[in-house]
Amino acid sequence: MDQPLAERLRPQTLDELLGQNKILGEQSMLRKSLEKDSVPSMIFWGPPGCGKTSLAHIIQQKTRKRFVALSAVSSGVKDVKEVLSEARKMKNAFMDTILFIDEIHRFNKGQQDALLGAVEDGTVTLIGATTENPGFEVNGALLSRCQLILFAPLSKEDLRTLVYSALRDHPRGLQLKDVEIEDSVVDKLIAQSEGDARFLLNQIEWIGNSLGDRKKIDEKLLEEFQYKKPLRYDKSGEEHYNLISALHKSVRGSDPDAALYWLHRMIQGGEDPRFILRRLMRMSMEDIGLADPNALLLATSAREAYDFMGIPEGLIALDELAIYLSLAPKSNSVELAGMAADSIIKQTGTLPVPRAFRNSVTRVGKQLGYGNDYQYDHDSPGAYSAQEHLPKQLIGTEIYRPKPYGKEKQLGERLAQLKQIKKERNEAGK
Repeated sequence: MDQPLAERLRPQTLDELLGQNKILGEQSMLRKSLEKDSVPSMIFWGPPGCGKTSLAHIIQQKTRKRFVALSAVSSGVKDVKEVLSEARKMKNAFMDTILFIDEIHRFNKGQQDALLGAVEDGTVTLIGATTENPGFEVNGALLSRCQLILFAPLSKEDLRTLVYSALRDHPRGLQLKDVEIEDSVVDKLIAQSEGDARFLLNQIEWIGNSLGDRKKIDEKLLEEFQYKKPLRYDKSGEEHYNLISALHKSVRGSDPDAALYWLHRMIQGGEDPRFILRRLMRMSMEDIGLADPNALLLATSAREAYDFMGIPEGLIALDELAIYLSLAPKSNSVELAGMAADSIIKQTGTLPVPRAFRNSVTRVGKQLGYGNDYQYDHDSPGAYSAQEHLPKQLIGTEIYRPKPYGKEKQLGERLAQLKQIKKERNEAGK
């Protein structure tokens, strides 16, 4: 048994494939296509170790068509073109080709483009497997020519079955029928695998082959062998965007516990703390704004503290900021006001600046009356002239609309007072 345990236990039939009943149930379209040997071009998308490559192997065993497998890690455009050239020859001889590409997300745009024509004209039936979101990693034109098959992570029940099968029951397993394994150890192995059957089997094989004459796998023994599975995180892929989205929505939803959890998931995954700080700073303006102006001050201070102290001490500044922003009153009035201003400008174009507010430093400007009728606010009662500053066509337009939360409530009350004064002075001047 020179093959690794994970390879020896790879499913040989559809019924042996764990955890994918939704896509491979008795009445599923995919299962029926497999049984009829008429699968379409497909992209298998799912987390590591959930059965994508195993299903491709099962298809290889069941199909009467020519089956070619490539790995995007070790193959290039030349390899793809050679396969496609041979596939065209075989098609002329009435033999169809299924081309399986593992980790297709690792192919660049040029490599993926080379597949387009062959998939479109039926030279090959493409099956690509990826752990990354195809919307980010697969050429849109290629993706539109394939069926997207979504694989689910393996459940705890599936993985528990796999543990005992690998240790005791499966004829190609370790066959350690007289070795006892504590339930708590099984639970820990399953939890750490995060649905990845390959990782779980590698752990079991390492422990099983190192037992010697010991007949029990307990937690003490587990500590001797076990290594931690790196957190699944891709700083440029979907998980990057999923986690920062979860952090942002947790802060916006005033949930400091969730905010800290997602923040540290990103940090432990290797994210640059400055990226997180930039997003937290954005939250202080976008989601809190004038409800608590101190949020932006704390965000800029946290950035300075991190830059000054570095890791690990500087990370405390991120924690403090995340908790503060989560508990701060929320207002998106500033963002909405900016969007409203942009919308008005888009609709009305470049309206002229009222003559009273134009710069009158040149002789021509003075001759044209620039600055005439301008009322200097500091000479007015309450340092407020109540003069209209918008272009004539926009007088009365409301762009900023304060929310009644936190400190912004006071700003709203101030704005209401100013509007009342303006109304009274305008009525008095009529």
